[in-house]
Amino acid sequence: MMGIMHRILVVDDDPHIRDVLCFALEKAGMVAEWAGNGVDALDLATRNPPSLVVLDVGMPEMDGLEVCRRLRRASDVPILFLSARDEEIDRVLGLEMGGDDYVTKPFSPRELVARVNVILRRARGPAPAPTAQEGEPPLTRGALVLDSAGHRATVAGRELGLTAREFMMVKTLATRPAVVFTRNQLMDAAYPDNIHVSDRTIDSHVRNIRAKFQAAGCEDAVETVHGVGFRLGGCTVGTAS
Repeated sequence: MMGIMHRILVVDDDPHIRDVLCFALEKAGMVAEWAGNGVDALDLATRNPPSLVVLDVGMPEMDGLEVCRRLRRASDVPILFLSARDEEIDRVLGLEMGGDDYVTKPFSPRELVARVNVILRRARGPAPAPTAQEGEPPLTRGALVLDSAGHRATVAGRELGLTAREFMMVKTLATRPAVVFTRNQLMDAAYPDNIHVSDRTIDSHVRNIRAKFQAAGCEDAVETVHGVGFRLGGCTVGTAS
């Protein structure tokens, strides 16, 4: 029985590694595309979003961490990092920035394909948008307006451009603004498909959410309650000077 034909974007400046990975992925029944640098990778991922990105960390000009940072501004696409370094700080940084897994070179192509399959099974494609009851009015908190039916979040009329998982987290906080939500509770909201993610992944999502609110002029969107979790802030917008 044919399953979903997954498209994998392989990003590495080493043509030999690209060839090995693309061959192994295609042998496993996937469609493999490649980019030799971070700029081309961002262009491909934006024009035709893949099912997953295999992303080399140590590329010249724009490294894999910067590519990940830019992808995470608007996409929840799974990312598997490749690196020649096996330092714990590198793995932690990659996962903090929103990576789903981290493989060091040299690697077994079969193991990497197995890890790709695990991530794809967990992800089951993009996170579904929060469902809205028919006729459900937009949710307003301060300058924040959440339109679940249209899957739009705005602050003082400015679109935030939240990803599906970010929208689910913000909606969870906004539905009960006086409640402090633990990281586990936000994980359940953002990953209803029971994907196991680390606390650092949730922290990465929160940083991205705050950055998007700040770009819209709101500095107090998400408050940290140390030792407990997060709650919705006042969602106020400063007066432009």
